[in-house]
Amino acid sequence: MTGVITDITARKEADAQLAQAQKMDAIGQLTGGVAHDFNNLLTPIVGSLDMVRRRHREDERTQRMIGNALQAAERAATLTQRLLAFARRQALQPRAVDVGALIDGIVDLIRRSLGPTIRVVLEVPRHLPPASVDPNQLELALLNLAINARDAMPSGGQLTITAAAATAGERNLLGLTPGDYVRLLATDTGTGMDKATLARAAEPFFSTKGVGKGTGLGLSMIHGLAAQSGGTLRLDSAVGVGTTVELWLPISHQPAERAAERSGDPTAAREAARILLVDDEEIVRTATADMLRDIGYDVVEARSASQALAMLRGGAEVDLLVTDYLMPGMTGAALITECRTGGPALPALLITGYAAAGEDVPADVPRLAKPFRQVDLAARVDDLLTAAPTPGGGRLRLVR
Repeated sequence: MTGVITDITARKEADAQLAQAQKMDAIGQLTGGVAHDFNNLLTPIVGSLDMVRRRHREDERTQRMIGNALQAAERAATLTQRLLAFARRQALQPRAVDVGALIDGIVDLIRRSLGPTIRVVLEVPRHLPPASVDPNQLELALLNLAINARDAMPSGGQLTITAAAATAGERNLLGLTPGDYVRLLATDTGTGMDKATLARAAEPFFSTKGVGKGTGLGLSMIHGLAAQSGGTLRLDSAVGVGTTVELWLPISHQPAERAAERSGDPTAAREAARILLVDDEEIVRTATADMLRDIGYDVVEARSASQALAMLRGGAEVDLLVTDYLMPGMTGAALITECRTGGPALPALLITGYAAAGEDVPADVPRLAKPFRQVDLAARVDDLLTAAPTPGGGRLRLVR
């Protein structure tokens, strides 16, 4: 009789990890698709409310009602951003960010959100190298971490936010590409988590806060942001001790950019300019066209990329192309490339709920995430037209 003993522990653990990865990927695809469709619905809501508020400035009651509606719409937009970040389908716009300056800019908001019973301590050195990340998403991530810490410290405590330069070696245990990083830590003195809770903490919709007190998307959103930015997220917690959230972001070799300040009112058209607007969703296209016409632009609408090309080849002359990304038949990126083939580089703006296949987008094409405010749309259009040749003097016309 011959007996054989095989230790299958490692194989079972690998199978469990594979099953978990497949489950997370399936949930990511579902949530990404739902969030994209929801962003399309929010775009006309936010844009229309924005214009109505500007037209009824003297009516205090109307301003209050519209303000409440906009606040609710923006909270819904934040929810979709978290969903897209978890699904890694958020159209991120990473750039060189001064993390220390960003933290200084939101620390007052964090302190107000936490209340007087929680002390906020910053340990951020000067001359920290810039990180490559989307600054808006990083701000949202830090606010989420602060709110999580507040909920974990109902009787008060301390939240310490630390930032430092760090290097990941060839055999690092975090799965990072070897190189230089900015490491952010948010450490609280709260109730902490047991091992079972810690293992599920980054899963979407998992929450220990009870019904109506949290979406369960905060940590999953930060996990998606870190992974999509080329970094990682690590959690460490113990019951009765507290929790440390560790966020690694790759260092940028470009100088940090200053955040542009936008005025409260949208920038009006400086000169007559014709804009070709392409979007397959009629309600989104109509709302966007109304926002552009409201500030003085001439807008030509197309419901598909093929219709837009037919217009241009039929003699339509335009100064700027504003197009959705994900459309049947041809994407907005392919439309931009086709318009530029054999001709001048047409100024273009890509508006999108997410860019899942954004590698085909030309490098010089800026993106505007849905839903957007009229002031943001006006600023992007003005920037593109100001950098482009004088409107009317060098309009694009395709003749083939």
